[in-house]
Amino acid sequence: MNATLDLLRTRRSVPPIRLDGPGPDPAELDAILTLAARVPDHGKLAPWRFLVIAGEARARIGDILADAYAADHPEADAGRLDLERARLAHAPVVVGVVSRAQPHIKIPEWEQVLSAGAVCMNLVVAANASGFATAWLTEWFAYDRRVLDALGLDPREKIAGFIHLGHPQEIPSDRPRPDLAEIVTRL
Repeated sequence: MNATLDLLRTRRSVPPIRLDGPGPDPAELDAILTLAARVPDHGKLAPWRFLVIAGEARARIGDILADAYAADHPEADAGRLDLERARLAHAPVVVGVVSRAQPHIKIPEWEQVLSAGAVCMNLVVAANASGFATAWLTEWFAYDRRVLDALGLDPREKIAGFIHLGHPQEIPSDRPRPDLAEIVTRL
């Protein structure tokens, strides 16, 4: 079997809490991001960009997440706030994919949003092919304006996903996949 098809057939998401280091070094990450950006992009708009969250930034942003969570949940105990604080700290590197779709005379916003989703999947596949495990998540904070402002997102930008990269402590078993007979209509 072709290596690409084998990768697609065997790819698994690994929960961030089960990811260890090392993560990709700067050159490896640049190579992964270069491949991630090779997606369908009608009009060559690059309607997405990357936020690389690594090192101390994981803890700094974790404090922002914990503060936002505490503001909305005053009943939250220290354990829960620690959980929120650690959301981006498990994997050695997290890449936020920012969708920056905007009105365009020829390219519908929907196509631009789909392009950002394709970037996320290319990033996952490129990282997996480079020997890293990944998890593509959004979580509540991807929709929280306070957090988005702290991450430097323009009010029109949205998070397409946070891709957590590292090495797996273990490869999870496969989950049930859709039965093609239930999802394919042949015309």
